[in-house]
Amino acid sequence: MGDEVSNKQIVLRDYVKGSAKESDMILKTSTIRLKVPDDRNGAVLVKNLYFSCDPYMRTRMSFIQGSYVDSFTPASPLQGYGVARVLDSSHLNFKKGDLVWGMTAWEEYTLITSTERLFKVQHTDVPLSYYTGLLGMPGATAYVGFYEICSPKQGETVFISAASGAVGQLVGQFAKLSGCYVVGSAGSKDKVDLLKNKLGFDDAFNYKEEPDFNAALKRYFPNGIDIYFDNVGGKMLDAVLLNMRLHGRVSACGMISQYDVEELEGVKNMFNIVTKRIRMEGFLVSDYYHLYSKFLDTVLPLLKEGKITYVEDIAEGLERAPSALIGLFSGRNIGKQVVVVSRE
Repeated sequence: MGDEVSNKQIVLRDYVKGSAKESDMILKTSTIRLKVPDDRNGAVLVKNLYFSCDPYMRTRMSFIQGSYVDSFTPASPLQGYGVARVLDSSHLNFKKGDLVWGMTAWEEYTLITSTERLFKVQHTDVPLSYYTGLLGMPGATAYVGFYEICSPKQGETVFISAASGAVGQLVGQFAKLSGCYVVGSAGSKDKVDLLKNKLGFDDAFNYKEEPDFNAALKRYFPNGIDIYFDNVGGKMLDAVLLNMRLHGRVSACGMISQYDVEELEGVKNMFNIVTKRIRMEGFLVSDYYHLYSKFLDTVLPLLKEGKITYVEDIAEGLERAPSALIGLFSGRNIGKQVVVVSRE
């Protein structure tokens, strides 16, 4: 039968217009039976342990037709990447007791019926929360966006925006391991210190203290930028295009400056793409999950040898998830924002 238990959930109040607020999400309690229903073949029932707060989730809180990812459903739990333990399964690849990471719902227990983005956790000698970040979607994003999209060469100059975030902090470390000169931008003195002192960036600056991004970039890259890993879009992207070198590469990973605004900003300096023969490519990590095992083979040894480090910002408890998610857009988090649902 499976016991019926209460199930706390974070649900979307309604589609969001303008800036998202904590009050756009509601904590409610429902019930769930801890067994996969007999008519659900290939499904798993999980106990959620960690949630990942990711900027793209903001776009799903609004009603957008034709988007690359479906909007959330009002009055239903938000969905996002997480780490969970399997309590029951009718899927051949997952059994009771397995630890998994992938797409789940913002609640204590979830019946996952679509398992193509569910991965078994094979390595448990690292913090489980790392599967929301370093060893999960953001880590794979950094790997693909840097190595596959940018093809870095030793001695090249690399600029990373939102550099202390879940993805940026790893891109910077990959770039240093590739023999590049690396500068990051972030939104506070603490984050700039983190980039320079803990994450090994050659330099970093607080974009909030720079009235002129173009002048700032010329200061840090007097000879121009070979690779720009773009997490923010907007005015920063516009300024970077003026400072790219010939045959530079721009990895368009995200545009967090544009997710939570009513009026989108235009980018005016696009002609530089033509004159400097710049290659700018957007990507979705989900197109590259076939490389996930190759990514793990690269990253796990680096982690165990202490050649890369990872910074997390931990919020304790499901009820703190809305505040943690909204905090991303004012840059309140330092490092990867994780929500602990249960430490079992």
